[in-house]
Amino acid sequence: MQDLDEIVHMLSDDVLGNKRELYKQPLPESYIKAFQSIDSDPNNELIVACFGEEIIGVQQITFTPYITYQGGWRATIEGVRTKSSERGKGIGSKLIQWAIQRAKKRGCHIVQLTTDKNRPDAIQFYEKLGFKTSHEGLKLHCDK
Repeated sequence: MQDLDEIVHMLSDDVLGNKRELYKQPLPESYIKAFQSIDSDPNNELIVACFGEEIIGVQQITFTPYITYQGGWRATIEGVRTKSSERGKGIGSKLIQWAIQRAKKRGCHIVQLTTDKNRPDAIQFYEKLGFKTSHEGLKLHCDK
């Protein structure tokens, strides 16, 4: 929980993130509740990359059982961010490679992720790591 402030700061520190995240002090209760839910769920993991005591990267991995693929499990990677001062140093690659290995250890047959179509550099980054554009994704935002 002590890292949550820095995690939310990283999530908000990019062109798209600063439009959808609300980084302020104190952090909104919604982030605290989400963290507690993730932390208490054995099929969700919030991973931080550190350099010494400094958090320099983050990602979330969710493990989901599916009826398809003969009842197989999938890993979904979300919220991948590297601290802006550390970008371009291979931290994101190490996070994703770590997540792939973690998914294999959990018996997943697919590792999937999404990225906004307005992030061409991110798409190219994931493709270099072996991900293929295989599906069209659709989202529906539900208003509160």
